[in-house]
Amino acid sequence: MADIIIEKEPTTHYAARIVWTILGVVNVFLALRFILKLIAANPGAGFTDFIYRASAPLLAPFVNVVRNVRTDASGGIFEWNTLIAMAVYSLLAWVIVRLFFLGSRTDRVDYVSRP
Repeated sequence: MADIIIEKEPTTHYAARIVWTILGVVNVFLALRFILKLIAANPGAGFTDFIYRASAPLLAPFVNVVRNVRTDASGGIFEWNTLIAMAVYSLLAWVIVRLFFLGSRTDRVDYVSRP
């Protein structure tokens, strides 16, 4: 009889997917904040206010790392701190995922012989 190939996905792959998904959500909020600040969006608007409030705790560790730059007279702000936060969170997620895979098995295929 023919062998059956069973592909297995270790728990580490699921954990890595969760980390990358969380990073994606974090980076979306930070990217939206960056864009809204850059185009001087009205902070009184509901969506803008929501993005600013949701991203504030994510940005808190990076406040005042560097000075923000006004882009022009319209009030746009180039937030370096937001870009730094996105880079640091991405690097942190990458390190966490690499640590997941340090001790895990690398093969994802098991061969089972039928009698």
